[in-house]
Amino acid sequence: MDVQQFDFELPEHLIAQHPLADRTASRLLVLHKETGNILHQRFTNLIDHLVPGDVLVLNDSRVLPARLIGEKEGTGAKIEVLLLKSLGEDRWETLVKPGKRVKPGTVVVFGDGLLRCICEESTDMGGRIVRFSYEGIFYEILERLGTMPLPPYIHEQLEDQERYQTVYARERGSAAAPTAGLHFTKEYLERIAAKGVHITTITLHVGLGTFRPVSADRVEEHVMHAEYYEISQETADVVNAAKEEGRRVIAVGTTSCRTLETVGSAHGGRLAATSGWTDIFIYPGYSFSIIDGMLTNFHLPKSTLVMLVSALAGKENILNAYKSAVEQEYRFFSFGDAMLII
Repeated sequence: MDVQQFDFELPEHLIAQHPLADRTASRLLVLHKETGNILHQRFTNLIDHLVPGDVLVLNDSRVLPARLIGEKEGTGAKIEVLLLKSLGEDRWETLVKPGKRVKPGTVVVFGDGLLRCICEESTDMGGRIVRFSYEGIFYEILERLGTMPLPPYIHEQLEDQERYQTVYARERGSAAAPTAGLHFTKEYLERIAAKGVHITTITLHVGLGTFRPVSADRVEEHVMHAEYYEISQETADVVNAAKEEGRRVIAVGTTSCRTLETVGSAHGGRLAATSGWTDIFIYPGYSFSIIDGMLTNFHLPKSTLVMLVSALAGKENILNAYKSAVEQEYRFFSFGDAMLII
């Protein structure tokens, strides 16, 4: 499959640069995957498409203020360090800019010495393994010195850092937000639960793959970066009961989808309480074992996420829906509008 098959025209002015004042004020494109029919609605209409017994699966990962700006010891050169994955014992996989200034042995100082790191080794794609040194609690220092690692297509500053967190974010560890969940307020989730919809959570810490474009010409040649996930016994029980009884499981976001499918495909269409690393790559031809529908945002052209939703709804249906979204001037990407595939 040629990656170019997943390309589409996207005017730059449709890339949302800031969140809406009201989380639930987004628009909602509803795509029926069997027929390709499209409805243009508001996000608050989501509840109308859910029925008692449905299971809504959220990703409760919390974004770290993972972008650190420091100075190279000895020269004072400005260095940006983006935390991607904890390796334990204060070692982290990171991205650094400019990479040519950070070689093994380089020390970077943050916050007048409150935090320091030494580069231990270089990795592929411009990555670095660094070890931090500090006094106190690392995550408290990070909250003081770090900022949200907004995607490169967002050029405006984020005034309220919590707007790049879901209202149910709990397990810290992501380098980017699971953005499909940004549309929910606690009150709206309570309304959905009151309708008889089961709401449960998984954890997947969004990592390096979010920042990597597809560089291969053929879809099958692309390699995903592994991300850490956890599924609780409670969530496994809720989802397994729904599958046994023929009730729908709807993933909120591609991260929830990838976690459910990773575990479900390994356990014959059932979930188990487990944790691990997933590099699952879902593209057309994939047979879903757990999810029946998905709430998601609008994604980058030729991205693995466009390929994932194409696997669920069909490539032609997705490209047609995206074309309609562009014509109707939906807002795209992290702070943009939502799509419900059912």
